[in-house]
Amino acid sequence: MKDWRLSRRSMLMGAALPQTAPPVSGVDSDGALLIKGRRTFLHGLYQLPNLPEALKAAGEAGFQVVHGSNEADLDAAASRGMYRWMTVGSAAAKIEAMVGQYGGHPALLFWETEDEPSYQWKKAGPRVSPEVIRAAYALLRKLDPGRAVYLNHPPTNLVSTLQTYNPGGDILGTDIYPVIPKGIRELYALWPDGRHGDLLNPYISQVGRYMDKLREVAGPRRSAVMVLQAFAWENLRDKDRDPKMVLYPTRDELRFMALHSITRGANGLLWWGLQYTPREAGLWEDLAAVTRELRALDEELAAPSLPVRARLEYHDTGHSLDRGVEWVVKPSKGGPVMIAVNADPNPVEVTIHEVLGAPRRVRFEAFGARVMRAAN
Repeated sequence: MKDWRLSRRSMLMGAALPQTAPPVSGVDSDGALLIKGRRTFLHGLYQLPNLPEALKAAGEAGFQVVHGSNEADLDAAASRGMYRWMTVGSAAAKIEAMVGQYGGHPALLFWETEDEPSYQWKKAGPRVSPEVIRAAYALLRKLDPGRAVYLNHPPTNLVSTLQTYNPGGDILGTDIYPVIPKGIRELYALWPDGRHGDLLNPYISQVGRYMDKLREVAGPRRSAVMVLQAFAWENLRDKDRDPKMVLYPTRDELRFMALHSITRGANGLLWWGLQYTPREAGLWEDLAAVTRELRALDEELAAPSLPVRARLEYHDTGHSLDRGVEWVVKPSKGGPVMIAVNADPNPVEVTIHEVLGAPRRVRFEAFGARVMRAAN
């Protein structure tokens, strides 16, 4: 038995793990994720890509954490300076056993209880009650107070319903997978109109609306991470797949979803579905490129947003303006960095005043995204 383990007997007696300072993971006062006391924007994967040496590829792309299920996963992550998170469910016996077996491992970043506990497909009522989730959280924090607890929500239910789960998580997530071909047959988690989400926005910019919802659920003192699409819906079928319905997010769509989440206050991004994505699809190369670009903004993304007011002067492109450009400004050593996306399905042209130095006229294509630095 490795020396980082706590004995099963000690766990049954309610002994907590020995702690080191600072804790492995936690949350800053504004919701930013803390890893060993350092503010960090999180880049993570639920599954590894279908590649040889997949964990190496994930690390080289810039991902810090991958979901894991055993000691070998943890050891492999540690050997590459990466982390894992693990799911413990909500049963006390399993939580005690897993904390006892894995809780001392240096590559374990945070715990997860139940996925989407409020959600039942085409049924009312929660799958797992808020009381059960809160009890599981309390036990985890008693046994392992140095690690945060992650709780992922579906893109459904009222804000007030989801908030009843808040005492059960330090890091809250929600998943939304909006790249769906028209005419797709019925599939678990897709509504009759062929959509995953249930808000009015049918476009890829619904990602931002769900981030707004999650931010409202989480409040300012919990981390909020978006779980985004790294798969084609048709590939989730066990059989009778229709090749014409296999539609993957493009690189531009992956980039837009990531940057739109950031403009709406995301503290991290987790990507789901790579196990259903064949190597030849090319999606991994696109996702890796997007993540490497974001990792170049590590310090900016982890920093508190600047409370600046940009004045946007729109120019007519022959289209109405709905959401327009949504943005956030982050501090940087070379001057402010503005991350901006066009949340409309039509192009927009806008002159940005006051943030980037001299006024800057910019054209955004439909659902375009830009990272802009202030002029020196």
